[in-house]
Amino acid sequence: MAGIEQDLFSHVETLFPLCRSITGEGLRRTLRYIGEHIPLECREVPTGTPVLDWEVPKEWVVRGARIRRMNGETVVDFVRNNLHLLQYSHPVDAIVTREELDRHLHSLPDRPGLVPYRTAYHADTWGFCLSHEARMALTDPAYRVEVDTELRDGSLSYGECWLPADAPDEPPKDAPGGAPGGAPGDVLVSIHCCHPSLANDNLSAIAVAIELARALARRSARRFGYRFLFIPGTIGAITWLARNRDVARQVRHGLVLSCLGDAGAPTYKQSRRGDAPIDRIVGHVLRARGLAGRVLPFVPYGYDERQYCSPGFNLPVGCLMRSPNGSFPEYHTSADNLAFVQPAALADSLALLGEIVELIETDATWRNTSPYGEPQLGRRRLYSRIGGQTDPGALPGGFDQLTLLWVLNLSDGQHSLLDIAERSGKPFEAVAAAARALRETGLLELAPPATLASGRTVG
Repeated sequence: MAGIEQDLFSHVETLFPLCRSITGEGLRRTLRYIGEHIPLECREVPTGTPVLDWEVPKEWVVRGARIRRMNGETVVDFVRNNLHLLQYSHPVDAIVTREELDRHLHSLPDRPGLVPYRTAYHADTWGFCLSHEARMALTDPAYRVEVDTELRDGSLSYGECWLPADAPDEPPKDAPGGAPGGAPGDVLVSIHCCHPSLANDNLSAIAVAIELARALARRSARRFGYRFLFIPGTIGAITWLARNRDVARQVRHGLVLSCLGDAGAPTYKQSRRGDAPIDRIVGHVLRARGLAGRVLPFVPYGYDERQYCSPGFNLPVGCLMRSPNGSFPEYHTSADNLAFVQPAALADSLALLGEIVELIETDATWRNTSPYGEPQLGRRRLYSRIGGQTDPGALPGGFDQLTLLWVLNLSDGQHSLLDIAERSGKPFEAVAAAARALRETGLLELAPPATLASGRTVG
């Protein structure tokens, strides 16, 4: 594997053995690993803390779990595969009948060789997950069950990486498209970190987010602040929202990342709003890749986008993935392993996020400073020196004459660069390059701050 593919897969490979849950040491070890690669503030929220309509649960401690025959032979062992233990199982040390044991077993009859992933966060119970083949082989009249766990007062852990925007006074010189510095608002990137050994649904997004944050930290000009959240699913997002209502109001673009390492084509699920700037931005990027059909409408099910998009918050947060959750047979099973994740798919997901970030950073709303008639472009070296041609071709800077005229015509303080690209059918990169050239000649100026972001207004 070359370069970034190897780096991405190495993150997945290193984290794969850890038993993560919504609380506990496996989650903390995962956060410590992330913090070795990017600046990460780790938060601990005590058990019992009210968070919106919920409260932080007890911390789950796992030391081991097994099923043994009466002769001492171990037939199921948490040490061999941490999916074997039903998450949040309470402690047990007992001899049980085969019938009683079976009531606590979970398997997949339609996929008899796979071990399912199951949770019981809010149920006072215990259980084991195993292949259906192994389940059918348990024919002894009784078994010894040992679940060495503890539910105790502790805390919920999550990590936050904050990369602030540059100062808003002047456009950074190397900002593409001449975009302004420090546009108001933040970009939220949320990743769940609560699944145990599941490589695509959990670890692929963690790996891609680490490398995206590293790339953004190296970026010499950031218009927006970027906030990466590494949280346990559902309860982590709820906890963050409860503790950060004011910060949440600053979110202008948001993405939940998941399932970014499989062979499927990239997929985007829209925010609840459906027409938020992030919905238009990701939709545009996917259409440019020939993937217009991979944009899905919002449904209040899936990952933490449903928390950020709950009606009281209604944040502009969509979900970026490859194969959607539940759509591939490996989902939430032991087949979601290191062999299922493809390094090239991880790298492609990172590249796609790079394209999305570039559009977020570049898009702005401009105003033509000479709007009465077409300005004289020849003396500014922005027009073909030979008139009368049907297609005067490309100008220096990577855009053609018509792109330049589209930018001039629609830069009325009401249309962003993305608006212009969509209306004209021109590539966004060409529209941004034309805007940069026009700005350098003084023919464009920034529109008022209320219309800086893609979409008609910010605020």
